[in-house]
Amino acid sequence: MIKIGLLSDTHGYFDPQLYNFFKNVNEIWHAGDIGNYKIIEEIRKYWPLKAVYGNIDGQDIRQVYKRDIRFKCENVDVLITHIGGYPNKYEKRIKDIFKIKPPHLFICGHSHILKIIYDKEYHLLHINPGAAGKFGFQKKRTAIRFNIDRKDIKELEIIELN
Repeated sequence: MIKIGLLSDTHGYFDPQLYNFFKNVNEIWHAGDIGNYKIIEEIRKYWPLKAVYGNIDGQDIRQVYKRDIRFKCENVDVLITHIGGYPNKYEKRIKDIFKIKPPHLFICGHSHILKIIYDKEYHLLHINPGAAGKFGFQKKRTAIRFNIDRKDIKELEIIELN
């Protein structure tokens, strides 16, 4: 079983509450708009990091991270990108990927809106962790932690940051 901390749209701010919320996770996944390289360095002090760049991220981040990453975690096929949409409103590029081979777990950010939706059309779980940073239009700042146990995605927990 692997314990995952998931966040997006930090925009250069890593909330101190996340240290405690993520204290028992095995790795952090970041769905883009990291904001600056200091956030990457801070996360990497404590956890392995898988990340994608977002539309606000500069060349320093884009040289290290890709637009999309697809990988296996336990027996779960995972796809992470920053701008992806959500069920019935996916970006065309994402729909094209799904038509060929949808993942089991699709993660994106960008909207600053927390969403966890099972997509019946593509038989996948869609997660947008919302925005964990201070900058943006969100009313609530959020992050998620969950476990992957073989093929099961379970024990999802959300934190609302003050």
